[in-house]
This record gives sequence, structure tokens and C-alpha cells, in this order.
Amino acid sequence: MAQLQSHTVEPIGYVESPYAQKFAVPRQPGLVTAAVASIRLQGAYAHPDCVRELSTFSHVWVLFLFSETLANGWKPLVRPPRLGGNVRAGVFASRATYRPNGIGMSVVPLQGIRHTPSATYIDVLGADWVNGTPVIDIKPYLPYAEAIPHAQAGYADSRPTTALTTVFTAEVQQQLSRFEADYPQFALLIKQVLAQDPRPAYKKQDDPNKVYGMTLYDVNIQWRVENEQNIVMSISKDF
Repeated sequence: MAQLQSHTVEPIGYVESPYAQKFAVPRQPGLVTAAVASIRLQGAYAHPDCVRELSTFSHVWVLFLFSETLANGWKPLVRPPRLGGNVRAGVFASRATYRPNGIGMSVVPLQGIRHTPSATYIDVLGADWVNGTPVIDIKPYLPYAEAIPHAQAGYADSRPTTALTTVFTAEVQQQLSRFEADYPQFALLIKQVLAQDPRPAYKKQDDPNKVYGMTLYDVNIQWRVENEQNIVMSISKDF
């Protein structure tokens, strides 16, 4: 039997999500439940027949490309954040973005399906994708086949936790109401993202003089960490 040497993968659509950049994207799906994302199917894949009966499932598997890191290639050893960022593990024993074919997968709750004349949108919650991520396949989640109660997950056997809490300065609290009009649950989204502590694992020491920044939608958020507390100092529109 001849072995397949290569195969071209074509995106079926692209992600629309709050995460404008790789930094601050949750490391796993479902950790930030306030994040609402849509998969915009295009071309022939936008035909309503492609998603017929999909709405009868509560969750879907989404296969996608790590487009932000594809050009950097891959290595056999990676540094999983759950191991502190310095201990190495094999790439196939991790969910690192630097992979031989750059393919990722996430299971997410399905919220709804919308059709327009030019596209089909699949709305989901708790996504862990950068805005614009190419999607290469969607499959329904089957609990009887894929929910394994006694499965073991090695060094990632439990949900990641952090002692960090998040507070907003008085100025930011006043500004939030304006942003909530355009982005519902925006304050909750910021808190849930920062609760994951997006700082690199090997730099998680308090430095009250260090200011971090991330962009959610088109809003720039700046914060610092002091006494195990995220202090959101400013939020402003990116123009």
C-alpha cells in the first residue's frame, strides 16, 4: 500500500473571537466562559446543509491551525506551562502550539447557528482561539464515546488554579460601563482572562513596576501584579 506523503488542508472558515493577539489566550478551552466566539464558515462550507442537525448536539470538537506559530516550526521537546515553564516534555505529551503540523483541537459548548447570504456562523462559548484562526474541521462531541470518567492526565490532571484576584482602579470602573454597551460581560471577561495569569510561567514573580498589556476585541487593557493581585490600570480603544 502506498503511503501518503503529503496532503493539503484547506480552511473551512475562520474564528471571530475577543482575543486580538496570542498573549492572554486561555491555554485550554472552557477556562474563560465569558468569551463568546463564532466560527464563520465560508464558500461551499457555508451551505446550510453542512450544519444540518448540528444544533442537536450540545458541544462540538473544533480542529484548527495554530496560525500564529506555524512559521516557527516545531521541536521534539517543549516547556509546558503546567511544569513551570522550565521542565521539558515531549511535544506529543503536551498541547504546545509548536507542533509538526500545527493542528489544535478544542471541545466547546455550542450556543447557536446563524445563516447570512454569504456565511454561516457557529457560535460557541469558552473558546481558546486568536481572532482569525483558520478552522479545518468541526465534529460533534459524543459523550458516550469521548467522556472517560477515570482517565488520567499526567502532569495536567487538574484544572489550573491561581491565587490571583483582579481589581479595577476607580477610573477603570467608570470606563467599564461604556465598554459593556458594546461588549456584554466585558468586566467579567477581563477578570476571567487575568485569573488564568497569562504571564509566562517562568516570569511569575511579583514586580509592581512591571506593566502588562493585552487586547480584547479592539480594547487595550493594561495591568500590573502586586501582592497576588491583578490591578487593572487602564482600558482604552485601539485606533
